[in-house]
Amino acid sequence: MAYTELDRPPLSVRALTRALVVPGGLWSRLEIPEETGSTNADVAAAARTGAPEGLVVVAESQISGRGRRDRQWTSPPRAGLTLSVLLRPGPSVPAAAFGWLPLMAGVALAEAVTRVAGVEAALKWPNDLLVGERKCAGILAEVSGDAVVIGIGLNVSTRAEELPATTGAEATSLRVAGAENTDRDPLLRALLRGLERWYTGWREAGGDAEMCGLTGEYQRVCATLGRRVRVLLPGGDERSGEAVSVDADGQLVIRTVEGLDFSVSAGDVLHVR
Repeated sequence: MAYTELDRPPLSVRALTRALVVPGGLWSRLEIPEETGSTNADVAAAARTGAPEGLVVVAESQISGRGRRDRQWTSPPRAGLTLSVLLRPGPSVPAAAFGWLPLMAGVALAEAVTRVAGVEAALKWPNDLLVGERKCAGILAEVSGDAVVIGIGLNVSTRAEELPATTGAEATSLRVAGAENTDRDPLLRALLRGLERWYTGWREAGGDAEMCGLTGEYQRVCATLGRRVRVLLPGGDERSGEAVSVDADGQLVIRTVEGLDFSVSAGDVLHVR
């Protein structure tokens, strides 16, 4: 495939398939379309037709990407990693534990970014990766029957003038943050290998995030815990307090000024300075 920007080469489906789709591994098929509407929509459609666990779709250009609450996720062609994966946890994992899947993806992403790109990354519950308090990636998990589709959008070589306007934390990219490496190939390999490692352990533990070590690692890299937050709940209600922990189902536990704890399963969290 021809491309015009030397700092944004295309991904090689052949090389990545050879490295990631291996006997006994989680990943069963890797697709890299040059352009698609939404990788989450593509994988959800495949799930409905019985596609096996382990499908990965990575779009070089996504024109109708969605974040939480149907917000748009945009990125120039080949400037980021825009992907979705298909997981089928099975009957050994209770559905209540599925709330940990986007948090797990965040842990794997933070590990990959820190190790490969050489930048310090943190997580904002439930679905943002922060670099220097700015949003560098978003994660969206959607249930489709007995399957869970996890979408990840990471700004890699996006230039400052290409970053979209946001309603919450300002956007950034690994390039803008001064990353040592903005090669998408090793970033993708590290992300998928890390996600496979965490997912395998979590499923073997029956979805028990504490038992498999996921709770402790998430707490270590989560910038939300220990901070004052405002939470905009679905329906328009708002709550505030200190984010004190993440419970067994991946919900954020917030303590009010009166000392009462309540759990949040969904909502927009704003860090209060």
